Amino acid sequence: MDLKAPISSPIHLNAPRARRRVGRPELLGLLAVLLASNFFAFGFFYQPQRLTELPLHSESILARCRALDVKPAPAPSFHLRTQSDRFQTGTHAVLVKNATIWTGRVDGLEVLKGDIFLDGGIIVAVGVVKQSLLDQHRHDIVDAQGAWVTPGIVDMHSHLAVEPAPALAGAQDGNSLKGLVLPFLRSLDAMNTHDDGFALAVAGGITTSLILPGSADAMGGQGFVIKLRPTKERSSSALLLEPPLGLNGSDVDYDVPPRWRHMNVRKAYDEARKMKSVQDQYCEKALGGQWAGLGKFPSDLASEALVDVLRGKFKVQTHCYEAVDIDAFIRMSNEFQFPVAAFHHAHESYLVPEVLKRGYEHPPASAIFASFSRFCFGYTRRPLCLIVSCRYKREAYRHSEFAARILADNGLKVIMKSDHPGIVSRYLVHEAQQAHYHGLSTNLALASVTSAPSEVLGLEHRIGFVKPGYDADIVVWDSHPLALGATPSQVFIDGIPQFANPHVSKKPASQQSAPKTPDFDKEIKDTAATQTSGSVLFRNISSFWTRDGSSIRMAEAVDNVLVKGGVIVWSGSDAELTSASIDGALTVDLQGGSVSPALVSAGSMMGLQEIAMEESTADGVVFDPLSAEIPTILGEQTVIRAVDGLQFGTRDALLAYRDGVASAITAPNGYGMFQGLSVSFSLGSGNKLEKGAVLQEIAGIHVSLGLQLPSSASTQIATLRRLLLQPPKDEYGLEFQQVSRGSLPLVVTVHNADVIANLLLLKQEVETKVGKTMKMTLVGATEAHLLAPEIAAAGVGVILSPPRSFPYTWEQRRILAGPPLTAQSSAAWLASHNITVGLGPQGVNAQAAMSNWAVRNLRFDMAWVALESGGSISKEIALSMASSNIETLLGVRSGASSEFAVTRGGDLFSLDAKVIAMVSAKRGVVDLF
Repeated sequence: MDLKAPISSPIHLNAPRARRRVGRPELLGLLAVLLASNFFAFGFFYQPQRLTELPLHSESILARCRALDVKPAPAPSFHLRTQSDRFQTGTHAVLVKNATIWTGRVDGLEVLKGDIFLDGGIIVAVGVVKQSLLDQHRHDIVDAQGAWVTPGIVDMHSHLAVEPAPALAGAQDGNSLKGLVLPFLRSLDAMNTHDDGFALAVAGGITTSLILPGSADAMGGQGFVIKLRPTKERSSSALLLEPPLGLNGSDVDYDVPPRWRHMNVRKAYDEARKMKSVQDQYCEKALGGQWAGLGKFPSDLASEALVDVLRGKFKVQTHCYEAVDIDAFIRMSNEFQFPVAAFHHAHESYLVPEVLKRGYEHPPASAIFASFSRFCFGYTRRPLCLIVSCRYKREAYRHSEFAARILADNGLKVIMKSDHPGIVSRYLVHEAQQAHYHGLSTNLALASVTSAPSEVLGLEHRIGFVKPGYDADIVVWDSHPLALGATPSQVFIDGIPQFANPHVSKKPASQQSAPKTPDFDKEIKDTAATQTSGSVLFRNISSFWTRDGSSIRMAEAVDNVLVKGGVIVWSGSDAELTSASIDGALTVDLQGGSVSPALVSAGSMMGLQEIAMEESTADGVVFDPLSAEIPTILGEQTVIRAVDGLQFGTRDALLAYRDGVASAITAPNGYGMFQGLSVSFSLGSGNKLEKGAVLQEIAGIHVSLGLQLPSSASTQIATLRRLLLQPPKDEYGLEFQQVSRGSLPLVVTVHNADVIANLLLLKQEVETKVGKTMKMTLVGATEAHLLAPEIAAAGVGVILSPPRSFPYTWEQRRILAGPPLTAQSSAAWLASHNITVGLGPQGVNAQAAMSNWAVRNLRFDMAWVALESGGSISKEIALSMASSNIETLLGVRSGASSEFAVTRGGDLFSLDAKVIAMVSAKRGVVDLF
């Protein structure tokens, strides 16, 4: 055979050894005979073959068809890599030595003492790092000095950069209101890389986030996983971690495994199933060589993503709250045969663990909050006009702080997430701390923000663990990451340190180990409290704080406290205890616990609403005389009193009471300048008619000033000036006359430093003309640190709300972030200038209507302020900030609240302790939990 013959040349096989020359006539005759003899067969048996024209890109189509049902996975060579695909040229190798390493391995139980070597953007060695390896690379050295090191924190539900900070109307892109089902929208296309939230998130140890569209739509669109370090390219695309192949418009190599994509979704799959069927039929023909009439590969933008959901190529991230919705979605996932990666928010998933176990292919994870519920999250474009969906209504009402523990006890995966800015992503680890406090094991609590989300995201091959070959994303902590106030001293992303000069507060030795979870078995079985007006003896006390007016101090040598009729009648040592003094008293062992003044809430709508923005459960919004017409039936300039709208026994009130908050000072709910007169009331009372339910009917008069209100800031200041210097002869005039004479405090919700400056000048002007000292308190006060000396000189107090600042709005953009970004927090800075400081709740967007759920965490906020102050704020000062200072600043007479909180296993500052009793002299009772 002539292998070099052209394809068109005949190839002769079995040729004879000798050839005989044949003449032309003879040859013609032979051909005639052959043609004649084969004519019949040729005519009847030969059918001409119709040639099929192959599509121009047939090989690509075939490759696509072969890859239709290939599941995403890392490339086979991924774990052989010696350099990350995200490596930044010029990055130094780093040896982190003398670390206590929580690796995430062995179900989160592995803890190593040793070193970590980072090079090429990956983790090269963990535990013991050979000298020979170090000798091969120039490297920087970080001595952890025994500190805890974990994988980078993974936030599996964030709206960072699409719901930007500061929030501006022209920059909001978390939701589209242009359709119900929008699977083709992508969060990537809206990311604002200038968002202030990036650096703040990293300051909380966040290294990776899944950025999701919002949930205003039934199907919001596609989410993208990003790393949070700034890149040289400065683009949103450069932040992506394992972006889907072909994202940039280039051809897809169908011969390599695809990458996971993420869909934020609730329903609508039937059309996608039809398209999937059409594609399958097309590929069946194409792979069988039946190209005739096939045309182009069937696909369209609207269905492409959903078809891939049905093929198992998307991680379906589903907003689902109530048990009925979870059950419905599980049924749908089984009907259409696609797995659900996680139910997000999932406030009732703990009630239906068996339903989750019926999930197609595997049970979905639950991505939840620790205590964030009963709140409605919407954006205010203008006051009284809420745009964007109000999600947290009835769906979140039945949330439980024990949800994480219950789910884990049922063998289900638990993930804590931020929903940033719902919970500021910087404080995601605090969600894990709270989950641990309520019973989630140490290993699972840490996994809930590291390895568990990495697995659900399909990225467990490169993030979520401290393991050789994994991305060099690690966090060095100043204390155990589950200890309250734990703060990164350094964060590495892709092997690059994120803080040039981190500020580190030295934490006490008690913070260097995981807190011991209190025993909540009694609370889980029985939520009822025992109330007594008789004698109760609290024994085995480690600390006892007393209050004299606004001053709080720790008493010496106190092991026992005796209470009768809700009043502390005796305290002393064991040696001083006599049987006569405790005859008939109920004895309670505190096991090293404490008795301290109970906490006081301010800056929320506590007592005026049950479920935020659910009108049928709230007192409503007051009329603002500066921006709205007042109904004539109210008369001229009627001042609204919060005491007239009080609701008792609300769920948030009872939860806060059980966590040591005895009373709240609440002003009427207003979105304009004027709110009204605040009230001080007991959170432990069942109704308004009970003894001690209302502690003080009128505390102060409240107004709001700022750039976001309907009226201009200059109009607001002018209105205040007139009311204070030329009060009209109406109800508002009478109240503001008391303010100018110093007998009623003026409480101003304000954040912007420029507006605060105008208030200080106005106060000076009024005092000069009237000859009296005004009482003024600023609430919110995010930018107050910029004017700390001036505020102190003016004798103005501050209630920080939230106590840990975030640039939610333009007026709050100039924050004092606190460690590791700044040496001091706002609370410590203001206190250092001798300003009387109070602490409001760590709510959302600093709006009172969105903060009730957070009041129960006031003890944690108080402790956090003390811990990050570097010792400048003692426990006594912090207790004052969360109790007596609040009453002083808001006009509650000294001693109006004579309540005490009793803890077992530690004090109010400790995650080891829980509140087991509240003592109320005003109500004459002790409530035992």
